[in-house]
Amino acid sequence: MKTWKSNLSAIPIGMYEKALSQDLTWEQRLEHARRAGFDFVEMSVDDTDSRIARLEWTAAERAVVRQIAADTGVPLRSLSLSAHRRFPLGSKSTGTRRRALEIFYQAIDLALDLDLRYVLLSGAEDYYEDCDEHSEALFLDGLGKGFERASGAGLMLALENWDLQIDSLTKVMRYVEHFNSPWFQAYADIGNLTYARQDALAELDAARGRIAALHVKDTLPGQLRYVTPGEGAVPFVEAFARLAEIGFQGPTVLELWTESFPDAYQRVEAGLAFIKGKMAEGWQLAEERRQAKPIGTRR
Repeated sequence: MKTWKSNLSAIPIGMYEKALSQDLTWEQRLEHARRAGFDFVEMSVDDTDSRIARLEWTAAERAVVRQIAADTGVPLRSLSLSAHRRFPLGSKSTGTRRRALEIFYQAIDLALDLDLRYVLLSGAEDYYEDCDEHSEALFLDGLGKGFERASGAGLMLALENWDLQIDSLTKVMRYVEHFNSPWFQAYADIGNLTYARQDALAELDAARGRIAALHVKDTLPGQLRYVTPGEGAVPFVEAFARLAEIGFQGPTVLELWTESFPDAYQRVEAGLAFIKGKMAEGWQLAEERRQAKPIGTRR
């Protein structure tokens, strides 16, 4: 049987919520995303009080957001749960872990109520503290409790490689293999790999077949955010070629933190055009390599 050949035209590209002003209504945000050419939007529940408060939305408030998505034609497809940076699952504090698990459960319920497909999980046991085997064990225990709730409802969890601690897809795969389930996969971030001085291509290989979704942004060693796509060190074309070669077929999110920029919309439009161009180059490069291989070596 031949290996799956990735189809670039079938890969949806979404916009990270923080690319546009936090002051926008959901209707405005989704309409801007539609106008800019995105297929969906990724919601954020970060460690700020205002975004954590979304977990307390009433059934009526959740219904309104679902209706806005239906009316604009731009769905909310995923939830980036980074509130665990402030309330880590791997904390040695019992009270903090209790709050972290509560947030985890609430985020899963919110995702289900909004018809989302997957929840991004933070790739750090305890972001602000030194971690050890005990921290890892506590983190894994918390993941397991959330996994039981999400998997039972058919909601995928995807662990992202971050800028420290779980800073590679090789490390992410330890957790993916632990659960060994279609409901727990890897969320690859090629910008984070570059920032953490990882071999991005080798790391993508390490998670072959287990990458549920992809974050794309540009970074530099020592600068994780606010790098204009194309001005950093991320090897976009080679990374996209490798993704094509390993058969990646999943949602891709342009991750920008431009919500406080007066020209955010223009930056979002330019970023999308850049990423689409680099993806096309990468997939074309993969095809050229495939065609150049001797027939007996193709798989």
